[in-house]
Amino acid sequence: MDFPAPIAIKSIAAKINATIIGDDTLLATGINEIHQVRPGDITFADVNKYFDKALRSEATIVILNEKAQPPAGKAILLCADPFAAYNQLVLEQRPLLPLTAAISPTASIDASAVIEPGAIIGHHVHIGKNCHIQTNAVIGEYTILGERVVVQAGALVGTDAFYFKKTEAGYQRWRSGGRVILKDEVEIGAGCTINKGVSGDTIIGEGTKLDCQVHIGHDVVIGKRCLFAAQVGIGGNTIVGDEVVMYGQVGVAQNLRIGNRVIILAKSGISKDLEAGKVYFGYPAGEARGIYRELAALRHLPDFFSDYYKK
Repeated sequence: MDFPAPIAIKSIAAKINATIIGDDTLLATGINEIHQVRPGDITFADVNKYFDKALRSEATIVILNEKAQPPAGKAILLCADPFAAYNQLVLEQRPLLPLTAAISPTASIDASAVIEPGAIIGHHVHIGKNCHIQTNAVIGEYTILGERVVVQAGALVGTDAFYFKKTEAGYQRWRSGGRVILKDEVEIGAGCTINKGVSGDTIIGEGTKLDCQVHIGHDVVIGKRCLFAAQVGIGGNTIVGDEVVMYGQVGVAQNLRIGNRVIILAKSGISKDLEAGKVYFGYPAGEARGIYRELAALRHLPDFFSDYYKK
């Protein structure tokens, strides 16, 4: 998530009651959780085993709860509760603003777009030329739609990331500071749900089409001209290449990479990265030709054992 303008580290330290270790002249240009960081970003870690990963990441400023030595050109903000501090900073940039009208006055909607009665358009949404938002669809805050995008009835675009921190007191919600971006000619089927990023963007590439009741998790990036059939579900932070086809009820775990032109057959479960240009099937999914050979061999096992025991 980018800040509207750079913020001095001294100002940030004062906000979260932190001590600066390292360069106290730095400016922060954004804030992101560890999977999304870029130079200029703030990130955090509150468990010692992740300190080194955070300090070696692209982030310029790291919020920690123990003293450490920052690399050259970086700084640590030392405070009692890094998660709370991080969440506070995100909330300051993305305050919770309930809607008081069906279409927020801060939304930017091209005059050629069709917004049917009952559709909800959130704060700071941008809707491009010749888009069609059907009745009862919800376009959540900060969502960006390109041109000729179709969102069918009852779809929810820009819902909160399913992202919680486990504590002794229970699960603490993260404020979702990311966005959803739908590129030109994307079509979203009825009843789909698309989570915005935790701090980055959930992106659906140009020309991709989603059937009804598809779920896309936070920070997922989907390539161009993909086809997903009904009840596909994709876990957070997974990257899907171009021209990928997923048939009905395919489930894809989080943090995976799916290559270009992959085809995944119905009801398959994906638990590891998939190589480009192949067809996959099964749970856990494997290359379809191999899985079919295994299934054919299994069908012959009863006859094999029957013949074996007759000997």
